[in-house]
Amino acid sequence: VQLQASGGGWVPPGGSLRLSCTASGRTLSGGTMTWFRQAPQAEREFVAAIRWIGGSYYADSAKGRFTISRDSAKNTVYLQMNSLKPEDTAVYFCAARWPHTVRYRYADEYDYWGQGTQVTVSS
Repeated sequence: VQLQASGGGWVPPGGSLRLSCTASGRTLSGGTMTWFRQAPQAEREFVAAIRWIGGSYYADSAKGRFTISRDSAKNTVYLQMNSLKPEDTAVYFCAARWPHTVRYRYADEYDYWGQGTQVTVSS
């Protein structure tokens, strides 16, 4: 299984970005796709997750600003990020696992990772 993340970049505070993560080698059916992020000198933290059978979950910092969605036909998950803040600056990683787990917020539960895409929010 390979995960390819894209869509990062620079935006000013208040701006928007949409990240994409496409899986190859296995259908995401029955699994969970999650976005994590890691700022410099910080631990990797949970951002949002989506279960292929339904259900999405968000970190408190993402609620109301970020939306995770999926396109089954493309085996792709998106993270729409609005009202971005400087504290959202980080490398964003997508991760996948089968099957879903109640521990979906923990990075060590994931077997497959994308390469990371940098998001920078600054004026």
